[in-house]
Amino acid sequence: NTIEFTGALHATIVKQVRLKNPSNNTLVYNAILVGRDADDFSLPKGNTVTIPPTRQGFINVEFTIRFLHAAEAVLILISNKVDGINGATLTFSLKSEVKNIEPVGMTKCKSPCYEL
Repeated sequence: NTIEFTGALHATIVKQVRLKNPSNNTLVYNAILVGRDADDFSLPKGNTVTIPPTRQGFINVEFTIRFLHAAEAVLILISNKVDGINGATLTFSLKSEVKNIEPVGMTKCKSPCYEL
């Protein structure tokens, strides 16, 4: 699965990953970010998510678009054993794309084109 972060340059985008637990046991996942641009992504609400039996849990991933080039990383969710049950390890590809560039400000100046 790929999670795309698209927006304007310097925009901060938060995506929420929904995790479902179909089992009758509580699942706990630890999230880590790896890859070339992993430092540009963050987990603002922490890197642990607990999912009660037959419920769903959410983990937020935040990214601020700082460069024009596409950023890439991988979100890995590793299950901790709770009640003797391990969940499957989950991976998500994280990619960014700049859709537009808004000017921060404008400066007007006058100058001759050529002077001898």
